[in-house]
Amino acid sequence: MEARVRDLAAATPDTRDRYVDLLRVASLGVVVLGHWLMAAVTDDGVGNLLAVIPELQLLTWALQIMPVFFFVGGFSHALSYRSLRRKHPDGSPLYAVFLRARLQRLLRPTVVFILVWGVAALIVQLLDGDGGLTGVALRLVTQPLWFIGIYLAMVAFTPLLLKLHERHGWAAFGALVAAAAAVDVARFAFDVPHIAFANFVFVWLAVHQLGFLRADGRIRMPAALAGAGLLGAAALVAYGPYPLSMVGMPGEKVSNMAPPTLALLCHGLWLVGAVELLKNPGTRLVRRPRVWHAVVAANGLAMTAFLWHLTAMLGVYGAMLALDIPLPEPASAAWWAQTPIRIALAAGITALLVATFRSFERPKATGPGAGGSGPFAAVGITLCLLGVLGLSMVGFAGLLEGRSAMLIAVEVTAPTTVAMALIGWLLVERAAGGRLAVRDGAAGPK
Repeated sequence: MEARVRDLAAATPDTRDRYVDLLRVASLGVVVLGHWLMAAVTDDGVGNLLAVIPELQLLTWALQIMPVFFFVGGFSHALSYRSLRRKHPDGSPLYAVFLRARLQRLLRPTVVFILVWGVAALIVQLLDGDGGLTGVALRLVTQPLWFIGIYLAMVAFTPLLLKLHERHGWAAFGALVAAAAAVDVARFAFDVPHIAFANFVFVWLAVHQLGFLRADGRIRMPAALAGAGLLGAAALVAYGPYPLSMVGMPGEKVSNMAPPTLALLCHGLWLVGAVELLKNPGTRLVRRPRVWHAVVAANGLAMTAFLWHLTAMLGVYGAMLALDIPLPEPASAAWWAQTPIRIALAAGITALLVATFRSFERPKATGPGAGGSGPFAAVGITLCLLGVLGLSMVGFAGLLEGRSAMLIAVEVTAPTTVAMALIGWLLVERAAGGRLAVRDGAAGPK
């Protein structure tokens, strides 16, 4: 592996935007560390540190960094799709091949994660062992899958939204912002049922659209973007129905995250502007050979680590309970003193899980693609994103009892969502004829 990473790092062309790779790795790393820090597990269950110390919720304005990942995704999707468009001027297999090229390193490790946890959940429930922390784990481990589902939607909409971007530029982004604002007005002023779920599309696709603008060098005033986003978010929280926290909080009536709100979109604008302001020093940093080598290595396993990091964290707490190691009161001095040890152990277990499953993140050897089916691809990715989003909501708890959750306006169960995700993945694979027409690049997933 070390030799492969070294070769990839050495082969990176000077034209590659390495800062984007750094942002991708850093954003996922912050999310993982944030989840490990926020978990407040006691003998009574799992809580959230931000609920124990509400003042810390202000930190989410800097550390809720997932918009940066989606922004980077938009940039990379624009480059990838344009590259494929040049290779396939007739356009016939373009959509199917684009989907498989973008999703192979995302869906394969996700499908393995779902299958492993699904089998484990079935065994645990057949043995009536789904009580206590085990039952909590069966609910929690799938929650990060919402990110996969949203990312799938971004890939699916890239051809259409890129065409709108190329025709209308900032106006296409403005239309998505206006749609997100209209959804919140309908939600909060007129209490329209279920309409809030539409902002899973409008809010995140607006952030994704900023990546297209960056790809064309059209974010020329990042300070203004950051300032407008920060002021907008502050005004909405101060005078509107929006909570302070930019991550979901247990028991809150309104969440900025699920479904996303206009306040979260403003937060995304602030973060995008901020990271663009840091572009020059960040680019200089990542051009250092050792730093770039680390970024390349991290990019090759980032998705596997993201999928399994909650499993590792819950494993640490489960071991502590099994060994009768005291769990201090969250936010107490003893809890803070124990935190570095818990994080180090979670990192170690994550490393073991990555070593076990990272081969599924490696792209298969490919050759020039031909053929493909756009309709198969469209149906496949739709099933994938609905299945993955649904599973993130329902979890694996109550697998045999038919526990359900609301996905948009439809009740879904874990078996149903797993079936949709697996069938969708197979359709996406089949749609491109099992062959790719473009490599993702030297540094890993874009």
